[in-house]
Amino acid sequence: MMYQWDAADYERHSSPQQQWARDAIRALKLTGDERVLDIGCGDGKVTAELAAHVPEGSVLGIDSSETMIEFALRQFPQAVFPNLQFRGGDATHLTYSHEFDLVVSFASLHWISDHLAVLAGIKRALKPSGRTLLQFGGQGNAALISDVANELTADRRWKGHFVGFAYPWFFYSVEEYRAFIDRVGLLPERVELIPKDMVHDGKEALKGWIRTVFLPYTGRLPEALREDFVEQIADTYIERRPPDENGRIHVQMVRLEVQATV
Repeated sequence: MMYQWDAADYERHSSPQQQWARDAIRALKLTGDERVLDIGCGDGKVTAELAAHVPEGSVLGIDSSETMIEFALRQFPQAVFPNLQFRGGDATHLTYSHEFDLVVSFASLHWISDHLAVLAGIKRALKPSGRTLLQFGGQGNAALISDVANELTADRRWKGHFVGFAYPWFFYSVEEYRAFIDRVGLLPERVELIPKDMVHDGKEALKGWIRTVFLPYTGRLPEALREDFVEQIADTYIERRPPDENGRIHVQMVRLEVQATV
C-alpha cells in the first residue's frame, strides 16, 4: 500500500534513524570510489551522507514515494551534489544488472512484505564481489507503542475506521532472514538483531515521530481526527512508559542488520 508521506515532517523527526544509519555506514570502511544504490532513500539525507563518503564514486537513491523523491531533489540538487542522483523506484522490482559495488537500505524494508523479491533484485544489481548492508526494523521493534496503537483500533471511538485493518510492518527474526538470504543465493556475513533506544525530547517530539511513521493507522482516519489519534497514542504510551528524570521519552526499538555478499 502506498502512503502519503509528508517528507518535510519526516525529515524533522527522523534523526535517530539517521544516526543509526550513520553508525552503520562508518563501519563499512568505504574506499571512496564505490557505486552505491540506496533503496528507500526517503528524504535523501542519509543518501547524501553516503555520497560524501564516495567522492570518486556515485550514489543513486530510489524510493517509491514521489513526495520523498521530490523533496530529496530539492534538498540535494545534482548541481551541488554531482555524484548523487534520486529517482522513483520499487524495491521489489529492481531492474539493475551487475551495476553496484554496494547496495544499502536504512529504515525502509520493514514496510515491504516480499523480501525475497527485494533480495533477488539486490543480488542481480550487485557486481561480482559486491556487498549489501540492510538495516530495518526487526523482531520486537517498537513493540510497546505498537501495542498501544493496536489497542486503540479496537476502541469504540476508532474501531469503525479499522475494519479489515492488518498490521502494516514486517519485523523478522535472525533465523527467518537467514532463510531468505539462503533462498536467493546471497552469502551472509552478519545477520543480527540490535536493540536501540529511541529518545524523544518530550511529548511533542514523540507525537512528531508517531505522526510520521504511523501513517497506516492515521491514513484510515478523516484528516480532522488524525491529530486526536496521535495524541491518544502518545498519552497512553507515556502513561505506561513515563519520561525519564530529564523529561525525555524512550521508545525501545530493534534493528535487524544484514550484511551479505554475492
